[in-house]
Amino acid sequence: MLHEYTGALAEGAGITLAVAFCSLAVATVLGLAGAMARLARSRALNALAATYTTVVRAVPDLVLMLLVFYGGQMLVNEVVAALDGTYVDIDPFIAGVLTIGFVFGAYLAETFRGAFLAVPPGQREAALACGMSGWQVFVRIVGPQMLRHALPPLANNWLVLLKSTAIVSVIGLTDLMHRASLAAGATREPFLFYTAVALVYLGFTTLSELAFAAAQRRLSIGTRRGAL
Repeated sequence: MLHEYTGALAEGAGITLAVAFCSLAVATVLGLAGAMARLARSRALNALAATYTTVVRAVPDLVLMLLVFYGGQMLVNEVVAALDGTYVDIDPFIAGVLTIGFVFGAYLAETFRGAFLAVPPGQREAALACGMSGWQVFVRIVGPQMLRHALPPLANNWLVLLKSTAIVSVIGLTDLMHRASLAAGATREPFLFYTAVALVYLGFTTLSELAFAAAQRRLSIGTRRGAL
């Protein structure tokens, strides 16, 4: 019975991965911006970034998803109606990506902030003294070391983000979870299809852990020898 829905589940799995990677891109941009704001000398930027990370991490992902999809759609259409425009229907994929990216941007902001602080400030000062620009210092000195420190918590956040993509099914996106729910309802075999979904997610997370482990080994080349 499962083989009859293999194609639909495979398409749903592809949508799930697309949501996850796009959300990670959004979260990375927001996380870097949040980390820079937390490390800036401006009190206003510090307060804004601290509010963002504190509030977002305190509100459940599902609540934010429904708030963005339904509340955001109502707000947009009220503005459009005031301008005598046509009705706007927010795409579930865009809403899901933006919401998950917004949520995990708060977590990555703290991850990147800690990674930046782990890099000895003397190295940045020495590079600036040698005539490097701020961008060159980041690309050649700070960035690679920051990434080495950020990779383990980044891997954990990615695994949680990947699993959190299942909540996009509540806004009608035909991801893996949504298609499994339809198949389970049609066949009255929920255990079979939800077990299949669990195995697919297990496969995704296992491959992710292997990829991050390989990246960690690559970034660690030379560090032990240098420490010795």
